Amino acid sequence: MPLAPLFADLGSFDLLLSVARLGSVGQAAREHGVSQPAASARLRQLERRLGIALLNRTPRGSTLTGEGALVADWARTAIEAAEALAAGAGALREVHDGTLRVAASQTVAEYLLPGWLVAVRAAHPAIGVTLDAMNSADVARRVLAGEADLGFVEGPDVPAGLHAERVHSDRLTVIVAPGHPWSRRRGVTAAELAATSLVSREASSGTRRALESALLAAGVSEIAPPLLELSSTTAIKHAVAAGSGPAVLSSLAIAGELGNGTLVEVAVRPEPGEPPLALRRQLRAVWPTGRQLSGPARDLYAIARLPRPGGTTRM
Repeated sequence: MPLAPLFADLGSFDLLLSVARLGSVGQAAREHGVSQPAASARLRQLERRLGIALLNRTPRGSTLTGEGALVADWARTAIEAAEALAAGAGALREVHDGTLRVAASQTVAEYLLPGWLVAVRAAHPAIGVTLDAMNSADVARRVLAGEADLGFVEGPDVPAGLHAERVHSDRLTVIVAPGHPWSRRRGVTAAELAATSLVSREASSGTRRALESALLAAGVSEIAPPLLELSSTTAIKHAVAAGSGPAVLSSLAIAGELGNGTLVEVAVRPEPGEPPLALRRQLRAVWPTGRQLSGPARDLYAIARLPRPGGTTRM
């Protein structure tokens, strides 16, 4: 039920308690950071609202009347309850502030963020961390909705309302199984790649959008529909290794498979007189426009910008 207007201003009752404890309106005013005339006015207004005299005022100070002492006892209970409410809300806020919520595209979530989060936990051992891996479009929606403190995307575009800063870059790589015909070629052209149905992520995936943007920028007019649409990088790697067809994935995701021969990299070679296909892309941190990063989120962003051990992909 709505709080009666009489009791909405607990500050006046708190001032009355200070007068009872200190024996002086002037001292109570100093304790509350207001002038004595302002404190006296608030107390007289409280008396008018209650319809009773609360203070005996003398040149030597102020004491509570009998009715004032009763009101002070009741007010003390209300003030203590209000303080408990404030303390409880503060504790809940600290619990929320003590959890770092991160949303990231799958490439960043699987191959970069584990190391970054270890470094954040070393600097903030008391915080909890939640990490959700999803495509770049869903990361953007999660951050805009306030459901993540910081996001990482790999797509070429960032929606309105988000501020984006580059943290690293990586290279998209064409891969096939060792027995695929492309594995025996010196390379394929952008036109051949565009005309081939690939094992691919969903349309809102940052990797797929980056590839399509690069092909369109290279002058390709039409891109073949996917051979398969799979929801994870791991599933794509298994499908390609099984011989289903080519795919294009982040170089971060396939280093192990290229090293053990499970997958083979295929170069993309330009036609004579044409520029190379731009397969390098930016990996970016995103957060709401106009908001300043703070605490663990700020530190995670700073860690993400550091060069990677053994070399840097930040370009």
